[in-house]
Amino acid sequence: MIVWLNGTHGAGKSTTSTLVQQLLPDSRVFDAEKVGETLMDITPGLPATDNFQHWPPWRVLVVETARHVLAYTGGTLVIPMTVLVERYWREISSGLAQHAIPVRHFVLHADRATLRARIAGDTVLGPDSPFRLRYLEPYAEASRTWLHAEAEVVDTTHLTPAEAALRIAEAVND
Repeated sequence: MIVWLNGTHGAGKSTTSTLVQQLLPDSRVFDAEKVGETLMDITPGLPATDNFQHWPPWRVLVVETARHVLAYTGGTLVIPMTVLVERYWREISSGLAQHAIPVRHFVLHADRATLRARIAGDTVLGPDSPFRLRYLEPYAEASRTWLHAEAEVVDTTHLTPAEAALRIAEAVND
């Protein structure tokens, strides 16, 4: 099984994924961003883009990597990854379905003010990361148009990452 943690930057995906992994027996965290980083290292580079998710190989390789890791290890993969383009989500989820891999899709949601505050206090990418801020509106649009209908929404506005992880683990175990 895959537990996919979606949501925009600052929603708490990375922190929550580590905690979810600790609550789900026989689970591992798979950071699909590493697939994108590998593609960015190809020289000469792939066609210019502002987001590696626009490269079709990224989506296919995420599916194939998850499939092969699960075939090797069994258990559950927890994947913290923002996917805000509906067509990309459909490509990934249908690819996983073709391999009979069940997916529990969760969106970690927080209100805009909370997201801005978290981004402002980010010690990894730095305060007010332009990269993270750039995705606030696309996240809001995806939420309104398709994302929240395609997933189980966990509002993290007033939850700690541990509380969010517990809600997700309990939902997966039900």
